[in-house]
Amino acid sequence: MSLPAGFLDDLRTRISLSQVVGRKVTWDMRKSNMAKGDWWAPCPFHQEKSASFHVDDRKGFYYCFGCHAKGDVLTFIKETENTGFMEAVEILAREAGVPMPARDPQAVEKHDHRTRLVQVMEEAVKWFRLQLKTGAAAEARAYIAKRGLSEAAVERWEIGFAPDGWHGLFTAMTQKGITPDLLVAAGLCVESDDPKRRPYDRFRNRIIFPIRDARGRAISLGGRAMLASDPAKYLNGPETALFDKGRNLYNHGPAREAAGKGAPLIVAEGYMDVIALSEAGFRATVAPLGTAVTEDQLRLMWRISDEPVIALDGDTAGIRAALRVVDLALPLLEAGKGLRFAILPNGLDPDDLIKQQGVSAMQKVLDAAQPMVSLLWRRETEGKTFDSPERKAALDKTLRAALQRIADPSIRGHYGEEIKRLRWELFGHGPRGGTTRPPRAPWQPGQRFKPFQPVAPMQSTRLSLLASTSGPVNDTLREAVILAACIRHPSLIARFDTALERLDFVGDGHDTLRSLILYHQDAPDLLAVLMAEAPLPTEAVLLHPHVRITAALGPDATPLAAEHCLAEALARLQADRAHRLEISDAEDDLTGVADEGLTWRVTRATEAIRSAARGPQDAKGESVIAPNGVELDRDELARARSLHDSIDFSRGGRGGKQ
Repeated sequence: MSLPAGFLDDLRTRISLSQVVGRKVTWDMRKSNMAKGDWWAPCPFHQEKSASFHVDDRKGFYYCFGCHAKGDVLTFIKETENTGFMEAVEILAREAGVPMPARDPQAVEKHDHRTRLVQVMEEAVKWFRLQLKTGAAAEARAYIAKRGLSEAAVERWEIGFAPDGWHGLFTAMTQKGITPDLLVAAGLCVESDDPKRRPYDRFRNRIIFPIRDARGRAISLGGRAMLASDPAKYLNGPETALFDKGRNLYNHGPAREAAGKGAPLIVAEGYMDVIALSEAGFRATVAPLGTAVTEDQLRLMWRISDEPVIALDGDTAGIRAALRVVDLALPLLEAGKGLRFAILPNGLDPDDLIKQQGVSAMQKVLDAAQPMVSLLWRRETEGKTFDSPERKAALDKTLRAALQRIADPSIRGHYGEEIKRLRWELFGHGPRGGTTRPPRAPWQPGQRFKPFQPVAPMQSTRLSLLASTSGPVNDTLREAVILAACIRHPSLIARFDTALERLDFVGDGHDTLRSLILYHQDAPDLLAVLMAEAPLPTEAVLLHPHVRITAALGPDATPLAAEHCLAEALARLQADRAHRLEISDAEDDLTGVADEGLTWRVTRATEAIRSAARGPQDAKGESVIAPNGVELDRDELARARSLHDSIDFSRGGRGGKQ
C-alpha cells in the first residue's frame, strides 16, 4: 500500500517520539531535559543499567550509545513491536487518532508528481534571485537596502524579484522543458480565462521570499508589492499539493535548529519581521503565512518550543490577534506547554523597534512577555466598570466559561487561582471576601496587655518537614511510607505497579526513587541497587521518623502487614488529592450560584476520603456477627487478627514475634 504525500509528516507532527518511546522505557529524569526535548533512558534494545539511550524530540530521532540502535518513531515501533513498516504506520496512526488512508493505486504517481513540483519550485527560486540583480530590479534593491538588509542577508534569505511582466517566469521555465501544467500546479502561474491564451505569471513586480518546509524544500513563494496602489501588499502562493499555509511556518527549519540550542521561539507577523529579528540575533523566529495562527501551526510551535513568545504590535489589531490566539490555545493547553505575549510599543513593528532603539529594546520587550492568563483578564476587564453585583457576576460568568474550555484539570485549577488573585486585586477584597484587615498599631508603654512578640524559630524547626515541604505534609509522609514499603518488601511492587506509575510524587527525590523502584523491581537486592544509584533519597525515606514508627514497616513486620499498610497509604493519598481537587473546582464554581450537581460532587468526594480513612470494613463481603451484635467483614477480621498476632507486646518489643 502506498501512502498519500504528507501523510507520514502529518503523523510525526501529531505525536512526539518521546510519547511513543516513553511507554517502553523509564526516563532518567536526572539526565533528561524536558524543556529542550532531550530525553535519556536505559536502552530498550539491550540490557543495561546506565541511561545511554537518547531521544531528541525536536529532530524526531533516537540513538543508543551502547548498541548504536537509531531511527525515528516508525523505526522504534517496528523494532519494539516486531512489525513491518505498514503495521508500524497503522499503530502510530491509531495512537495519533488519524484514520489510515484508503488504498490508492495512484499514490506512487502522486508522490512523483509532488517531487516534480519541488524541482519546479527550486528552479523558480533560482530565476527570481537572478532577476533581483537586473536593471529592472533597481527599485526593489533600493527598498531592500532601505530596510537595512545587507547583500549577505539577501543571499541567506534567498530574496528575489518578479519583474513587471505577464510571462517572464512562464517563458523562462518552459524554455527549460517545464510544462505549463506543472507551473500552474506549483502555484507559479495562473490559467487564463481564455483557453486560447497561455498561463500568466502569478507574481509580478514583487519582491519574492521563498517559503520552505521543515525539511528545507521550497514549497511556495511570498511576494511583497512594490506599488502602494496594489490591492494586496503581501501575496502568498495558493494551496497546492506542496503548500498548506495553515500547516506551515515561515523559517521553520532554521528556527527549530536555533531553538534546539536554547534560543526562545518568537512568533512574528510577517516575512520582514522574521528577517529583521533573525538578523538582529533572534534566530528562532517564525511567522504564520498570511493567516491568523491555526491549530496545526500552534502544535508545530509547541514541537519547537514549550513556551513560544508571540510578538505582536501594540495597536488594536495586534491585541485582537493576540486574543484570537488565546481562544485557540485554551483547549489545547497541556502541562509545560504554554504561550507568552510580547506586546510591542504602539505603532512599531520589530524591525522599527530594533532600528530606532536597538536590540536591547527588543530584548526588553521579550523579557516582559505576559502569560496567557494576563491577556485573558485584560480582555474581560479593560475599559469596564464593575460597580454593581450584576456586573461582577457577569464577569465571573464570562471568566468561568473561558476556564471551562481548558481540558487539563491541573492547568484549569492554576488558571482559577490566578483569576481569583486578580479578582481580589480588582475588587479590593481578601481571600475570604472581606476587606483587608489594617495592620495592628505598635505597642505603646503603659498599655495593659503586652502584644505578641514573634520568636525566631529553632534550628530544628526550620529543618523539619513542616517547614521544608512544598506540598501538603500528609502527602509527603504517605509517599515516604509507600516507598519504604516497596523497598522493604519488593514482592509487593508487582501488585501495586499500576498505582505507583500513575501517582504523582511531590516529595524531594520521591519521583526519582519511584522510577528506580519500578525499573529495578526484579533485582535480587533492590535496596543495594537503590543505595548505589540514589543513596540520598533512599536513606531519607528509610530513616524518615514517620516510617521508623510505623510498625508494619519494621524489620520484623510480616509481608501481610506491609501490604495492608501500603494499600491504605495509596488509598488515602489518592482520596486526599481527589478531595482537594474537587474542593478547588467547587470553590471556583461557588463564585456563582451553587446547584445540586456541585453539592453532589463535594459529597461524593467527602465520602471517598472518609471511606479511605476507615479502611475496607464497609465492604460488602461475607460477614460475621460479633458477640456484641456488631457486623464485621470476615476478611477484614482475619487480616486484623493476623496483624494483631504478629505484634510483640512484651516489654521492649518492637516488631513481630520471633
